[in-house]
Amino acid sequence: MRFSFLCRNARSGLRPVCRAAAASLVWFLLSPVAFADPAALTLEGAWQRAEEANPTLRAAQAAIPAEGELRDARAPLWNTPQVSVERRRKEVPQVSNPTQVNREWNVGLAQTFEIAGQQGDRRAAAEQSLAATRQVIAETRRQVRAEVESRFVRVLSLQSRIQTEESTLNLIEDAAKAVGKRVAAGEDSRLDGNLARVEAERARNQVALLHEQLVQARAELAALLQLPPDELPQVQGALDPAAVPYSLEDLLNAAAGRPVLQALGHREQAAKSRLDLERATRYPDVTVGLSTGREGPFDAREKIVGLSASLPLPLFRRNAGGIGRATTELTQTRIEREATNRDVRAQVIALWERFTNLKVRVDRLKESVLPSLQENRRLSAISFRAGEIGLLQLLLVNRQVLDGQRDLLDARTDLRLTQVALEAAAGWQSTPATR
Repeated sequence: MRFSFLCRNARSGLRPVCRAAAASLVWFLLSPVAFADPAALTLEGAWQRAEEANPTLRAAQAAIPAEGELRDARAPLWNTPQVSVERRRKEVPQVSNPTQVNREWNVGLAQTFEIAGQQGDRRAAAEQSLAATRQVIAETRRQVRAEVESRFVRVLSLQSRIQTEESTLNLIEDAAKAVGKRVAAGEDSRLDGNLARVEAERARNQVALLHEQLVQARAELAALLQLPPDELPQVQGALDPAAVPYSLEDLLNAAAGRPVLQALGHREQAAKSRLDLERATRYPDVTVGLSTGREGPFDAREKIVGLSASLPLPLFRRNAGGIGRATTELTQTRIEREATNRDVRAQVIALWERFTNLKVRVDRLKESVLPSLQENRRLSAISFRAGEIGLLQLLLVNRQVLDGQRDLLDARTDLRLTQVALEAAAGWQSTPATR
């Protein structure tokens, strides 16, 4: 898609229009807002929709079995009481009388008590597991928000790119018509006319390709937000990120409190409590029972009240298997927490380096490269009209201008996506004002 040389070769009446359109195109590329359609989806609206409908987040919020474990652990006693009822029919032989039948009964209540602090360990493990689950939900929410923003930015970038390419296409088509008239009048060669038609067709092909990519990007965003299948969202917002309110040190400090690390810390504490519980299980539980009953013949009933206590002797089983599994879980959780902490810090540092490099690259394109390319285009047009350079050199210069404009849009998109990944890696909570 090259149009500058066409504008330069068009009739003098079209030159002001071409120059104004080219200036508008450059302004659009540097503008922070690509679309201002009030019906389009904003980033805040996309986040809100994801909070309500995203299947990954909803599944994470539904998976909270630790609440039931905590309710069980907070019961006054872990073991439930046991009630026993016994009724007996006793036949007592008599020497002179027929056999006497006695009906006897007995009712008992037994309760097993833990004596090594297992209840406290069980409650601590359940509380830490519930806290870890809530942190996992918070981490899932952050990841969903980051993914929504990334797909939102891709749609926004493609919309900006399409608007740029469509503006270019309109200029090429208008200029191609003017060149066609000049060829018919014998003012330009057939080569110029062929070049104009080829450039126009290439521009149409590029716009069609970008529309295909936009449809795919919008479909991915719609799936993430669980929009109706026939609803592909248009988006609006700023492509360029606002000035960052943090430094690398701030991000590393924030990373230490990232929900995934908090969740692993709670999991480690829960594993430690479970290990203490398994070790306490080696101590036997005491079972205390109380019973009452009636025995003997009907005319000479005996009331019996009994109190019993039982204590198993831990001679053969010392719960070595349970202790081993709990120790393994604690060790694995510690290793995972340490590795994740290291990986998070390394990821933040690497993304910060990429972010700062991209900022320099975007600034350089805005302040140095594009102005130089625009100047080259102006000088090459003058030289071409003076016969100092040929058409191929002019095409080369104009291709560099358009490629530089595309490079700027790609760099702005990469900068925004890198900022999204950086803040997600550090667990940084952004406010709408920074978007």
